[in-house]
Amino acid sequence: MEKYIVTLDEGTTSARTLVTNKKGEIIAVDQTEFTQFFPNEGWVEHDAIEIWNAQHRTLVQAINHAKITSDQIAAIGITNQRETVVVWNRTTGLPIYNAIVWQDQRTANKVDTYTQKEVDLVKQKTGLIVHPYFSATKVEWILDNVEGARKLADNGELMFGNINTWLIYRLTAGELFITDHTNAQRTLLYNIETNDWDDDLLKLFNIPRNMLPEIKSCSENYGLTYPGLLSKSDKNQIIIASSIGDQQSALFGQLCVNPSDVKITYGTGCFILMNTGEKIVRSSHGLVTTVALAYDNKITYALEGSVMIAGAAVQWLRDNLKIVYSAIETEWYAGQVKDDRRIYVVPSFTGLGAPYWDSYSRGAMFGLDRGTKREHIVRATLESIAYQANDVISAMRKDMNNPISELKVDGGASNNKFLMQFQSDLSQVKVIKPLNVETTAMGAAYLAGLAVGYWKNVDDIKNNYQLDLALNPQIEQKEAQRLIKGWTEAVKRTFSWTKDIE
Repeated sequence: MEKYIVTLDEGTTSARTLVTNKKGEIIAVDQTEFTQFFPNEGWVEHDAIEIWNAQHRTLVQAINHAKITSDQIAAIGITNQRETVVVWNRTTGLPIYNAIVWQDQRTANKVDTYTQKEVDLVKQKTGLIVHPYFSATKVEWILDNVEGARKLADNGELMFGNINTWLIYRLTAGELFITDHTNAQRTLLYNIETNDWDDDLLKLFNIPRNMLPEIKSCSENYGLTYPGLLSKSDKNQIIIASSIGDQQSALFGQLCVNPSDVKITYGTGCFILMNTGEKIVRSSHGLVTTVALAYDNKITYALEGSVMIAGAAVQWLRDNLKIVYSAIETEWYAGQVKDDRRIYVVPSFTGLGAPYWDSYSRGAMFGLDRGTKREHIVRATLESIAYQANDVISAMRKDMNNPISELKVDGGASNNKFLMQFQSDLSQVKVIKPLNVETTAMGAAYLAGLAVGYWKNVDDIKNNYQLDLALNPQIEQKEAQRLIKGWTEAVKRTFSWTKDIE
């Protein structure tokens, strides 16, 4: 009887389930979008119950599409949007507030109140920076602003987890309260030297330790799902065998297992990670140090740059401006204008991420004239994704004092050839895209399979990697620098926008 790995891929705008065979082929997939809430400017929320229902529904549907039974599932792997916060009641199992999403900027003013000593402490212990992007200030906000929350927390009646922990909790009917090292580190409560929760950080953010889950590796037996998960008549229990943050999962799914390997995932945001092996590299150019993987009794690290708005900028063109009907059209529109107009779109709708970290920046367009058309705006929006990624790549080169020869790309926008060629041109590197761009899901699938012996080792997995395309720069470095100079000036003009106009 052939067996399969099932991956729950919980993203920022949708929940998906994928069914994978031993060759790394995806034989079935189901996806459901869920509601995005924007209660105030800079606020982004999700309904955690809706996320669970959406994820559960896609799980059942994907199994049905694959025409397999529960006893053919070797293991379940989980990968998730990171930093997003769920706080729920230990007794009822219900969230006490909406999930606060990684893009949310409501704690920007609070972040400004930390002293330099406290900021340095956080960076030293976590490898990250004090920023609304990460989980800790979001949890603190819930405890301080939801009526009765602080008292419940002090009495040990609340649980906090990122989305992976929430899904594991629901998959096991409340039996398991677990996270993994990659998600734990993104909370600002995890010490990268000790690889555990840190009491000094908990004190700084005023979060009780009893709210936090147990930390496990990314690839091991997490426990069993509850009987009847797939249907009331199906009492089989399935092993949950991996948990990993989505960007680290993509790094592993791209088989960036050697130091200096770099991947870019183009999703709602854009995330660039460079494997640094077991060495902790601390950035002095606006990047963060992150746990890349906890596997096979060792922890490896990466340098990371996070771009807040990437694919979301294309959604903005489609849903807000309504100048395209679908993301697919953008490649065609971008190819229709080849004049020398340099239109720049800075999509800092929720602030700027790496390497700028400006929560007060807001989106803007520059270089408009009477000849500017829809096509120019579409092209500039696509280009903005590559510009933001290049800012991070430039910072990585400086931190590592190393050239970067190639970028492995994945995510939905990596299918846009205009964008991929522009990324190669701008960054002056070779861009490599695998045939299977579902590398985020595949990373979690591979780790789950390794945990249960479905695949023997990483070399066994490497046989599954197939190349789709490789692109080389088509412009000279001098021209790339000219384009980047204009972008840099445009970005500078958005700095501190909401702060300056108050």
